[in-house]
Amino acid sequence: MHLPRFKVAVPESVLGDLRRRLEATRWPNQANARPWAYGADLGYMQAVQRHWLERHDWRTWERRINAYAGYQVSVECKLIHFIVEPGSGENPLPLLLLHGWPGSMLEFLGVIDQLAHPERFGGREEDAFTVIVPSLPGFGFSEGFDIPVPPREIARRIALLMTEVLCMDRYVLQGGDWGAIIGSWIALDFPERLVALHHNSQGLGGGHSTPPDHGLDTLTSEELDWLARNDAYKRGNFGYWDVQGNEPQTLAYGLTDSPIGLAAWILQRFQAWTQCGSDKPPPFDLDHLIANVMMYWLAGINVPNWLYVSLVDGTARRVEAGRWIEVPSGFLFGPSDNVIAPPRRWLERVFRDIRRYGVAPRGGHFLAFEQPDIFVTEMRRFFAIHQGDLDPSGLS
Repeated sequence: MHLPRFKVAVPESVLGDLRRRLEATRWPNQANARPWAYGADLGYMQAVQRHWLERHDWRTWERRINAYAGYQVSVECKLIHFIVEPGSGENPLPLLLLHGWPGSMLEFLGVIDQLAHPERFGGREEDAFTVIVPSLPGFGFSEGFDIPVPPREIARRIALLMTEVLCMDRYVLQGGDWGAIIGSWIALDFPERLVALHHNSQGLGGGHSTPPDHGLDTLTSEELDWLARNDAYKRGNFGYWDVQGNEPQTLAYGLTDSPIGLAAWILQRFQAWTQCGSDKPPPFDLDHLIANVMMYWLAGINVPNWLYVSLVDGTARRVEAGRWIEVPSGFLFGPSDNVIAPPRRWLERVFRDIRRYGVAPRGGHFLAFEQPDIFVTEMRRFFAIHQGDLDPSGLS
């Protein structure tokens, strides 16, 4: 199967409008307190504005995206954008990488080549993956829905992309944040061609005050202790969840009108979910962070925010009684994430074949972006046993 290529090319008029809005930024005052104490730090955000105006070149990021084979295909009348890097060797295993909020497909730009061509980085060619990185519906250059849609429906469309459009007979996936939730639904509802999955977030294995009743014994003391510690850890840090899940339309006016407002809303998470309450700035390249914000500025924030409606109403992670994920699964959590890693027993209430459970030596919520070496090593080690007899797709 041969698909027509798609290249990202934002109209110059859109970039000109963005520049005018950046130049007209109206700044708030800030409390006399340590940086980041009450949200995005004023000094940091002023540095973001200066960099965005004086040094950031979106065309450079378009070239980085377009350096990979890009496609925009219709899956049940909605366009999904994705990039593909065919792996080295004869039978590279397809690896689907799923992002979440407030990230984007740009989180993975620093790991694609290492995963697809390990022999160029001191690895073995036989460990190569064909890497597929989509933008979730409503993110980046993928078309969104007209109403809030639960992650289970998004999972169905991503599964169709892999099996019906790309004709993948076997593949593996990795997900973080919403990518872990969506990937888990793929594993639950469409396990036939999914060989294994890996998450650096909880997926369907946590997030409730009580887990689904799947016939296991009552909560262990370890689980009860974790629930209490995790609730305390999250307190005061999940206001975004309530706003995006209950009042996304109200929030959207400011984030759609002000690029600095949008950047502050997003970049505060990159700081809080990696720096664990410190006053340090986000540990990422500033230009790369701005490019990630651009993915939301160009697409609009409403559809990504609508996902949180399903978290508020409880449907995002609710698994029917008597159903489990049987696909071999692995978990590696960041020690500086916005939640505390759940006990293995908690995850086993949904994931019945956990082959890997651990906490990384460092890193937060955005593992591939923040700790690319750890991420690549983890992918190679966990999925190595599943490499094998795959007929690669006919992408060209």
